[in-house]
Amino acid sequence: MLLIFGLGYTAARIAASWPGASVGTTRDGRDGTLRFDDAAAVQAAIGAATHILSSVPPAGEVDPVLSRYGEALGGRWLGYLSSTGVYGDAAGAWVDEQAPTGRGRRTARAAADAAWLARGARVLRLPGIYGPGRSPLDRVAGGKAHRIGRADQVFSRVHVDDIVSGVLAARDAPAGAYNLADDRPCAQDDVVTFAARLLGLPPPPLVALDTLSPMARGFYAENRRVANGKAKRVLGWQPAYPDYRFGLRALNAMTSPIAASTPPAAASSDQR
Repeated sequence: MLLIFGLGYTAARIAASWPGASVGTTRDGRDGTLRFDDAAAVQAAIGAATHILSSVPPAGEVDPVLSRYGEALGGRWLGYLSSTGVYGDAAGAWVDEQAPTGRGRRTARAAADAAWLARGARVLRLPGIYGPGRSPLDRVAGGKAHRIGRADQVFSRVHVDDIVSGVLAARDAPAGAYNLADDRPCAQDDVVTFAARLLGLPPPPLVALDTLSPMARGFYAENRRVANGKAKRVLGWQPAYPDYRFGLRALNAMTSPIAASTPPAAASSDQR
């Protein structure tokens, strides 16, 4: 049985694809999940689990799962959904799993990442996640997207279904860190401009970086390209959506309010 701590957007899709029974925790125990602070029920689920996956981020400086249940987790397959934010700013350079961690703004995440590695987990480091209902298409259609006019500000991203396939591939893999990212990092402006074109809309407006929220400015303060070679070599993983154009085209083709309410986009020879 798979026990998932933090049954959110990505983890719910993992649970749906897992080959066997699964149970998840949430903060409030909604929709038949276990309430995270129901210690008796969670301890019983840990005892029944063969595989445990955490998608719970740090709370302040503490990893809630390790803090509360860490001593009970031994002797099982462990997985942790981490973040490529642990690498900090690389000035646009490539980073792989050998790159230093803990140098950026996400020091608590880097500490949690290291703690799960020390327990023998498969730590899957994820960049920006997109997928059905949570993509640049939704932000553009909702008038919430923008551009900053900086082509040299580069990020990696990953489709949620490629995270699912990466977790499944890691079931029989050795412990360690693995980057799950698509093949072609690029500027965020390129992504939202392409999303707008698919929807038949004009590109989102340019905004000054200093007008954004502190959280958004923090996002743009880091610049890196994430290498995925280890996941391909060791896990045998290949992203079904190797860049944002594949992913956004597939999402736009789905039967959804966005796809149904917008005209089909003309064929394009866009570059990334």
